[in-house]
Amino acid sequence: MSGFVLDFYDRLAPEYHLMFADWRAEVMRQSALLARLLRAEVPGASHVLDCACGIGTQAIGLARAGYQVTATDLSPGALQRALEEAQHFQVDLRFATADFRRLEDALQDRFHVVCCLDNAIAHLQEDHELHAACASMARRLHPGGLLVLSIRDYDRIFAPCFAAAADPGLPGLPGLARGGEQSLPGGTLPRVFDGPDGRRIAFQVWDWSKDRRSYAVHQYFVHGDGDAPRATHYSSRFRALRRAELGGALLAAGLREVRWLMPEHVGFYQPLVLARAP
Repeated sequence: MSGFVLDFYDRLAPEYHLMFADWRAEVMRQSALLARLLRAEVPGASHVLDCACGIGTQAIGLARAGYQVTATDLSPGALQRALEEAQHFQVDLRFATADFRRLEDALQDRFHVVCCLDNAIAHLQEDHELHAACASMARRLHPGGLLVLSIRDYDRIFAPCFAAAADPGLPGLPGLARGGEQSLPGGTLPRVFDGPDGRRIAFQVWDWSKDRRSYAVHQYFVHGDGDAPRATHYSSRFRALRRAELGGALLAAGLREVRWLMPEHVGFYQPLVLARAP
């Protein structure tokens, strides 16, 4: 996974916020939801590890909510952007470069909560990588601590009744259906944002493997309109990780009480998967 994923996030870091109408407002919205969840699930928790922090979407918001946050990521480019954004929000976080399959290489601390959000776990294409990551995260938890993942609902994508009316991975995005033996999402419909820097259009194209076990995501941003628009493109690959596969890996890592909280119940844009350390 490392090289391909690292390059994707290093390149995407300067433009990651363009997926949202207002990324900084999204930081505050998501943190309010997550902080409410953590207060209910782990009362008195103070130390949080966000081990796939990206540019800081959740880590920064949780720090503003009063948690002591350690933020790690595989991508130095994403971490540098997260550091700059933390300074903008005037919050202190501890940053470190780390691969969430081997967190112990960078961290020996334990935490009340470990987060791995934004479908990051689905970058792991092979079972041994998935099991290594779940075990690595579990080892960083205090007894009774909580692991919080978010992931696209791939079971829903493959359900016979799925009509691709909405992309299950990004907030409020309608999807593009692609025909075949069973229709699968072919991407997301374009979103048009008009702001102080002009117009931008954001959308994704999904190319599924023949066995439908994984898919390439092509993220496009079109800047400007009229006669001379400029497009940027970033690509990475994700595994269509089913609930039973992920749940089995969490249990094999020694975690318990695996639960799925769906967007319609908690308001987060992806399903949240909770598992507790013994």
